[in-house]
Amino acid sequence: MAGPQSARRSRGQRRQVEPEDPGRDLGPPADPESIARNIVLTKLTGQPRSRHELADALAARDVPDDVAAAVLDRFEDVGLVDDAAYAEAWVRSRQTSRGLSKRALSLELRRKGVDDEVVRDAVATIDTEAEVAAARRLVDRKLRTMGRLDRQTRLRRLTGLLARKGYPSALSARLVREAVDAAGESDRPYGTGAEFDSEARIAGPSECDEDDRLG
Repeated sequence: MAGPQSARRSRGQRRQVEPEDPGRDLGPPADPESIARNIVLTKLTGQPRSRHELADALAARDVPDDVAAAVLDRFEDVGLVDDAAYAEAWVRSRQTSRGLSKRALSLELRRKGVDDEVVRDAVATIDTEAEVAAARRLVDRKLRTMGRLDRQTRLRRLTGLLARKGYPSALSARLVREAVDAAGESDRPYGTGAEFDSEARIAGPSECDEDDRLG
């Protein structure tokens, strides 16, 4: 009589799957156009994309260039890929949520491969008054968290904040001084604006440090 171990080995042997026949017909290989369409649809499901971003995604999956171009052309024809609409939506969203300047928005769009002319048209939808208002909101919001800091530190940090958002140094200096003075700080002179130059740089629009945590 076979023992328990022998019985288990017997059952294990019966469960073994026969190896696949290498000669078995697995059907035709996947159509590159079908693969490309599925990749594009998947990318567009999550969020809008620029044509350049989609082209990069297709190249990463080894879709031939001619196939990728043809598929993207068809998506453009039906309006599913539209860099102009994409750029305008990006500008509205990022300017509202992050308070970015036109310069910073232009840099972001160019990094996404959007054509220069399309970028210019998109950022032109933001007028000067709207841009200045966005900068003021950034300063006012941050200033409310700086009650224990001295005037010079407030000026430096607030100007650095606007610089990282892409605002020009002269505009940043003026808006920051106005905000700090309106908050009840001393009216003593604080130079001509040259003191802001060391802070007035534009980093990547997404860069953020301890002075730029606006939520």
